[in-house]
Amino acid sequence: MVSQFGSLGYTIMGKTADLTVIQKTIPDTLHKEGKPQTFIAKEAGCSQSAVSKHGNRKLRGRKKCGRKRCTTNQENRSLERLVKQNRVKNLGELHKECTEAEVKASRATTHRRVKEFGYSCRIPLVKPLLNHRQRQRRLSWAKEKKKWTVAQ
Repeated sequence: MVSQFGSLGYTIMGKTADLTVIQKTIPDTLHKEGKPQTFIAKEAGCSQSAVSKHGNRKLRGRKKCGRKRCTTNQENRSLERLVKQNRVKNLGELHKECTEAEVKASRATTHRRVKEFGYSCRIPLVKPLLNHRQRQRRLSWAKEKKKWTVAQ
């Protein structure tokens, strides 16, 4: 969306999203000029209700929406440590070790956290495989070096 303040580059935000720093300064400036809320909303790239709530200071310090996580940051770190140490174990064995290590999480939660850490949940736990382009580059590099001598 383009306004007199330059290109913002965002899409119109939903009702539950916070305003960004730029989107907070635009309504303040335009409100001082006496512009209506609908005009301010178009310029800021947000809803009219968000401008209204910002004007009433209702959106400041809003907590995260959604369900709270059942694992703490410390439990996530210990789970990640277990995953890095035991890459050859499958998810069931890993979950068993987690419960022994006092990480209270279900098997599904353990599976989600392992995926968040960037590992696939195949047996064994490994980083995701290379994509097609990376495989092609590696193969062409190997074919070039195939006939090299030890000195090269």
